[in-house]
Amino acid sequence: MLKVAFATSDRASANEHFGAASGFAVYAIDGEHARLVEVAEFSESAEPLTSACPAPVGEEAPQAGHDNNGRGGSGHSESRLATKIAALEGCAAVYCLAVGGSAARQLLARGIHPVRLDAAESIDALLIKLRAAIREGSVPWLTTAVHRARDSARFERMAAERWEE
Repeated sequence: MLKVAFATSDRASANEHFGAASGFAVYAIDGEHARLVEVAEFSESAEPLTSACPAPVGEEAPQAGHDNNGRGGSGHSESRLATKIAALEGCAAVYCLAVGGSAARQLLARGIHPVRLDAAESIDALLIKLRAAIREGSVPWLTTAVHRARDSARFERMAAERWEE
């Protein structure tokens, strides 16, 4: 399963800018299922307050209102960005309203694709779209991430085959 993060203030909608995000909801997703696996929340100093969330999330989950509060501001320090990027370790993508150039470069260097939304959107709606895209193979970065996730154990399989010269 892939891990995808959403910059969120309410755990119901992707509604924050990456650098100003008060939290990220991280889901494990494949073509059929999506499950909330982690919530990373940040204090004003950007220190992570992370928790695992093992409960499955259904498509019919109640929708909260959209909140595009624009909080935060400019001038995010590199250490705050590093803390947020580290919290997304293992994610294939992060959905947010905006992402600065420095943050985008750092995310891409870690193999995390930043996805910019034009407006706040329900996480459930985005998950439905992502599952369909995984099944159809219609999004290039997503197809690459799925293949990487499926083949993450390739070295272990090769070692188990006991290659000899």
